[in-house]
Amino acid sequence: MSFSNARNVRVELSLPTAREMWVVGGASVAYLAFTAVFIGLRVEHFALVGLFDVLFFSSVYTRKMAVALLPFIVFGVSYDWMRLVPNYEVNPIDVEGLYNAEKSIFGVYDDGVRVTLCEWFASHNWGVADLLSGIFYLCWVPVPIAFAFALFIVGKRELMLRFVLVFLLVNLIGFAGYYIHPAAPPWYVMQYGFDAVVGTPGSVAGLARFDALVGVDIFAPMYERNANVFAAVPSLHSAYMTIAFIYAIIGRCRRWVVCLFGVIMCGIWFTAVYTAHHYMIDVLLGIACTIVGVLLFEFVLMRLPFFKRFMAAYQHYVA
Repeated sequence: MSFSNARNVRVELSLPTAREMWVVGGASVAYLAFTAVFIGLRVEHFALVGLFDVLFFSSVYTRKMAVALLPFIVFGVSYDWMRLVPNYEVNPIDVEGLYNAEKSIFGVYDDGVRVTLCEWFASHNWGVADLLSGIFYLCWVPVPIAFAFALFIVGKRELMLRFVLVFLLVNLIGFAGYYIHPAAPPWYVMQYGFDAVVGTPGSVAGLARFDALVGVDIFAPMYERNANVFAAVPSLHSAYMTIAFIYAIIGRCRRWVVCLFGVIMCGIWFTAVYTAHHYMIDVLLGIACTIVGVLLFEFVLMRLPFFKRFMAAYQHYVA
């Protein structure tokens, strides 16, 4: 009898509170309803809600994990909801100005003609570089997410929360940049010239060479579904592994982890330019967003009393 009671207690304690159930259930329904009305539901919307709810209701451990990973979900939802008001409806699109600035600062000569690095790589590329560039670009989000999971599993929850919150903050800074300065990527100029045409489909650009090498369309489906190609400044591709690299150092992770993150980070910076997805200016601004985000979080937000209380409660919940 006592064994049965103890077992029942364990089961009861593994369930969320009634309030948590209502909040999560209500938020899930509200998210799907809002998205259905204003964005249009896709399979990934159901997958996102389903994954979070399964983790949240399965056990105490997975519930803590789901809550700890919430900043990643907020990032994904925020990016998706930018479709509501595209950045090109807020400010004019920069196509030629950014191109000329890039060519002026980082241009190189090809047969006596000054061109951008992206244009130079379009006519000077190598199979090994094509293969490595695809591998590096496949890491831009999965590796930071895997890093967050690893920090959670090994018990570095406080460091994990700082990392994922900075990840979200850097994205919000970058999204603001999209609206302040809508800009065309290098491949757009190379394919369409300087006229900004809203609704232009996304392009796999130089990553098509990777797809051709491996014989599988990996990147093409990703970029063809891009609803807004005028969000090149800053390069958030260049920011994500930079954040992971910085927090691997802060967390005193093993040397091989720091070195691996450093290689992937530099590889993504190179790939962004090599495949004509970003100018050097975009990459540098993406790195700058990371530095601003880390400094703002660690030296401003973390010193504010209300935010310190929030972090303490957040850490206590997922501990």
